[in-house]
Amino acid sequence: MSSRPPLSDRQALILHQVVAGYIATGHPVGSKALVEAGAVDASPSTVRYELAELEARGLLGHPHTSAGRVPTDAGYRLYADGLLRSPLGSAELAVDLSSARTEVDSALRTTADMLSQMTSLLALVTAPPVETAEIRHVEVLLLQPELLMVVVITSTGDVTKRLFSLEAAVDRRLADSVGIFLNERLRGVRLGTRALTSALEEPDLSQAEAALVEAIVPAFTQLERSRGEQTLYVGGVSRLADELAPGDLARVNDMIEVLEERMMLLELLRGVLDGNRVSLRIGAENPLPALQAVSLVTAGYGLATRPLGTVTLVGPTRMDYAVAIRAVRGAAAALSSFVGDVYDA
Repeated sequence: MSSRPPLSDRQALILHQVVAGYIATGHPVGSKALVEAGAVDASPSTVRYELAELEARGLLGHPHTSAGRVPTDAGYRLYADGLLRSPLGSAELAVDLSSARTEVDSALRTTADMLSQMTSLLALVTAPPVETAEIRHVEVLLLQPELLMVVVITSTGDVTKRLFSLEAAVDRRLADSVGIFLNERLRGVRLGTRALTSALEEPDLSQAEAALVEAIVPAFTQLERSRGEQTLYVGGVSRLADELAPGDLARVNDMIEVLEERMMLLELLRGVLDGNRVSLRIGAENPLPALQAVSLVTAGYGLATRPLGTVTLVGPTRMDYAVAIRAVRGAAAALSSFVGDVYDA
């Protein structure tokens, strides 16, 4: 296609009409239908010629059982790129995140469910990596003289608990003192940063306090490693099977396996994380074979200073791209506003 001249205005219009017509009806679109609908101001013979030219360019396909044309992945790509350049705006997502308060996980789960209901597509929302969160509060609880529990609450609402078996008994006063120290030094410190390690270095601690701090350091330094994988929230798995064509249903199991594995899918979604820009992967553009019967429409959400996660809709290549683009933009904007309040709280 790169060696061919750009599409003429009429060819671009015909391609747009064929894609839009096929998305709306699921039936191949022919020259007669285009002319009779008034979609193209040209004779049927001229439209047939242009359809043949678009097919030669690899933008349309020609089912043997029909005189009409259907879009190829490349045809969908040109159509969707045109939508990205147009002022589609963002959809208002009918979701109230206020009940989630500071619990980001709850907000992401709600967003995935509502986005799927709104579009009848499969919705995927990735959570921010735990290392982007800040420590809000630490509890050091003495359960037994030689058994300690450390509770860490982060800015995203995550609560982690870790037990420590100590080599020597400690008293409650020592545990309380270390708890006060940790809250003074770690509140507002982001996980996964050098500032966390340096904040725990205090030469004025007593020998007993320093030994206890050293013993429970993994509650903070290993938290990032143990929860470093982004969590993936999924909404509407059954809807994907409903939307795919019968010939593609065999791939639903493959898709479910990808969702269960998650590692490859998370890596793919991280690869398109670019602020709030909408990114599309259509059919064969997807590197994972199990995704090559579907299209992914993705937008990133996060803070002004750094991206945190993605919102994605997955559906058949015949999905309504305009609806999907507006929906992920709206969801990403809502989540960006939400996490902005949480992280700055």
